[in-house]
Amino acid sequence: MAFYPLQVAGLVLGVLGLAGALATTLLPQWRVSAFVGSNIIVFERIWEGLWMTCVRQARTTLQCKLYSSLLALPPVLEAARALMCVAVALALTALLVGICGLRQVQCTGSDERAKAYLVGASGALLLLTGLFVLIPVSWTAHIVIRDFHDPAVHVGQKRELGAALFLGWASTAVLLAGGALLCGFCCCSRRKRGHRPPAPRHRVPHRGPHGDPAVPRKPCTSYV
Repeated sequence: MAFYPLQVAGLVLGVLGLAGALATTLLPQWRVSAFVGSNIIVFERIWEGLWMTCVRQARTTLQCKLYSSLLALPPVLEAARALMCVAVALALTALLVGICGLRQVQCTGSDERAKAYLVGASGALLLLTGLFVLIPVSWTAHIVIRDFHDPAVHVGQKRELGAALFLGWASTAVLLAGGALLCGFCCCSRRKRGHRPPAPRHRVPHRGPHGDPAVPRKPCTSYV
């Protein structure tokens, strides 16, 4: 396949995007404490993630605690959890489907058309995964920025954008790029097959009454 490097590059980006999405889901630095106004206590930093909240004191001690109640969580946090878990599952499924579409893997035999469709499905899943990562990350960033500029929110409750949000945006870009490469590989493969000249047809020789090849008759010439 002439477009095989596109497939490999798309799968490599998919693996990187999966690792980034998993790290974004697990890291607690979604929302970090902000030092504004009279809040100048720099010896304590608060990190809030999807699964836990952490307090770092004097840059040496880090204490983390998982959220004790699932029903007491804000709806935004519950939705972000669900979307990120679905995104990780979709990315893993996309990679498995894309690996089955490799030419070295004999899951579908030597059918290039089936392999191209598997690669296209893998690319579509990666694009969907990128959207699933982008939605909770961007929505959380919107809430953090809105509360930061809201004068009704107490200074001690204001938060800033954490490192996990930036990692989520980077993972989204990687996932979208990988999905685009895999979808492009599928389109190029289909176009290449569409421009392939038709195979020549072999003429079947005529058979005689006993199955023997028929001998062509010589034209009769009359001298009358």
